[in-house]
Order: sequence, then structure tokens, then C-alpha cells
Amino acid sequence: MSAVTAGTPVTEASAEKRLPLLALVSLALIGFILLAMETMPAGLLPDIASGMAISEGIVGLFVSAYALGTVIVTVPAISLTRRFRRKPLLLLSVAGLVVANAVTAISPDVALSLASRFVAGSFSGIIWGMLAAYAIRISPPSRSGLALSIMSIGAPLGFAFGTPLGAFIGGLTDWRWSFAGLSLLGLVVGVIILGCVPDAPGLPAATRLPLRRVITLRGVPIVLIVIVVWMLAHSTIYTYVAPYLRATGTGITPDLMLLVYGVASLGGVALVGVFLDRHPRALLHLSAATFAAAGVVLLVGHASTPAILVAAALWGISFGGTAPQLQNALTHAGGDNADIANSFLPVAFNLAIFGAGILGALLLTVSDGLILPAAMTVLGVFALALTLYGRRSAFAARH
Repeated sequence: MSAVTAGTPVTEASAEKRLPLLALVSLALIGFILLAMETMPAGLLPDIASGMAISEGIVGLFVSAYALGTVIVTVPAISLTRRFRRKPLLLLSVAGLVVANAVTAISPDVALSLASRFVAGSFSGIIWGMLAAYAIRISPPSRSGLALSIMSIGAPLGFAFGTPLGAFIGGLTDWRWSFAGLSLLGLVVGVIILGCVPDAPGLPAATRLPLRRVITLRGVPIVLIVIVVWMLAHSTIYTYVAPYLRATGTGITPDLMLLVYGVASLGGVALVGVFLDRHPRALLHLSAATFAAAGVVLLVGHASTPAILVAAALWGISFGGTAPQLQNALTHAGGDNADIANSFLPVAFNLAIFGAGILGALLLTVSDGLILPAAMTVLGVFALALTLYGRRSAFAARH
């Protein structure tokens, strides 16, 4: 039984008639929580540092510990749990995430806080590793692209609004309430999942491939490489957008640029939802080309406020929908072992974030912020070339 068509407790007839919208929205909310939870310390650096009497550099490790937990735990955890039914595993992981984040909210000790962040990142990786295949398996096969797009909208929302929202709450009250609020939201979403998300079976033993075989399946390696390159291109300028804007001399603030990016990224997800089922390959090529073009505009038009804001919109539209596109490709490439294939996605994602911090810092030691859109363009063109290279093995014209 294929992982993308496996049966669930709902009947095949009912699955073909309707999309489980509430279930998919609840999965999207989990995606929002995961992204907001990972990046929230960045918006609360001075508040946490002051409240715990530590340096901002130590607070930065809150993000690193979360990412490290995701990188180390995700693949072996998904591999060991692929025989488990999906709904109980998801609920258990959400519960672990909520508890670990709550510990961060009340912890008086740095070591305990870092440990709780590592544990939260571990549960986050398990959830990311199963969300894409789960969304497809509870949805009509003919509408898998739309299902992925709905489920994936939480990620750009988390990128665009999660961190600013946490900083806003922390500014009004105390930084600990930002973490407590996310735990409370996770608890509410967990109750919704309990009541409305259909279950799906684990993978039968006969179809479970060894881990090393999954990563070498036709199409899986090239999709993972595209994820790393594209995410590296995005995160390098996203992380260091302030130095870029200072170098432009336009007076645009990071908040404004990232707001334009965030709103446009929602439009990108909507466009992907419309076209992913019918034209996945052409859509992917167009997204990569538009992303690279946005980098060119950010570089060439750096002295123009309208040009920068237009480029931010192009950036958001092109990158906002990459998650469902690449998850779709990875899920189909993984076949019966789609959960294992998707478990490599958060690992690739977090390795790219880690690499972007290093790459951006190195670039800024040799030049000003204008080098960042140049790097975005070069890496964007490389990502486009990789999608063209993998058009036969990984990126089908239709599913």
C-alpha cells in the first residue's frame, strides 16, 4: 500500500468526495507553532538576557539547541516509529513539544532551558517528518497538492508573524508569557487534532526499507540537495536583512521588508495550492527562476525603495510555496517510505539555517550587505539548475 494512498478510518468514497479542511488547518497550525517556537528567541534576545542575567550570545544558543535536537533526533526517531499509527504518534509528539516548551517558560536555569529547547527541537523534527505524508494520506489522492498547500501555510505564517508576535507579547508582559502562550496554543491544537484528524496506519513491515535504501531512492537525493541550496539562499539574506538594508541607504526597516515578504509568501502558498496538482514541475522551475530574479532586483535596485519592496514581494511569492512543492516531490519520491524520506527534510532545513549563519557572517567580513543579494542570486540560479537536472528523476510534470 503506497504511503501517499494508504487507507484511513474514513471510507475511500468519502475521502474522494471531500477534503478534510479542518484536519489540514489543524496540521497547518502545528506548522505555525513549530516555526514560531524555533525562531521566537531571536525576537526576545534582550528580554531573555535581562530576565535570566545572561548574555545575548547565550540566548542565541536557544535557537541552536532547538535546531540541534531536530538534526540529531528526527531521522532515527521517524525510522523507529514508522510502524506506529500516525495519530497517536502525532498527539504524543505534540504533547512532548508542549511540555518541553512549558519547561523553557518557567526554567530559572540556563542549562535546563537549553536542555528543554533540545527536547522541543527533537519533538519538532518528529512532527515535521510525518506532516506531509500524513496530510496526503488523509486527503483525496487527486487533491494531494492542495492538501499539502493548506497544511504548509503554517510555515510561512510562522516565519512572517510568529517571531514578531512573540516579541510583542514579551514587550507587553514578560518574555516567559510568549513561550507559555505557544504551549497553550499547542495544547488547544492538540485537542482539535484529537477530535477531527483521521487516523492513518503505520507502514507494514513488508514495505519498510532500511534507512540507507530510502535516502538513495530515485529522486530523493536531488530533492534534498535542492532543499539545502534553496534554503541556504533564503536564510542567508533573511537572517542578515538588517545589514543589507543599512547598505542600501533607503531607510527601509527590516520590519517593513519582512512584512511585505510575509504577506507575499501567503500569496505564493495560494498559487501553489491552485497549480501544484496539475503542473508541479513547471511551477517549481518558475518559483526558482522568480526567486533568483528577486535577488537580482535586490542587488541592482538597491538604491530604490520601490524596487526593494517589489523584490521582497517576488521573494515572498517565489519562496513561500517552496515547502509544499518540495515536500510533494519528496513524498512521491519516497513512495511507501515517504515518512522516512520526509524525515530528512527538517534535517536539511536546519543544516541550511546553520550554514546560512556562517555563510552570511563570512560574506559580511569581506564586503557590505550588498553582497547578500548577490549570494542569493547565485544560489538561486544553482537551485534552478538542480531542478532542471532532476526533472526526470525527482520532479514529475504531473502526479
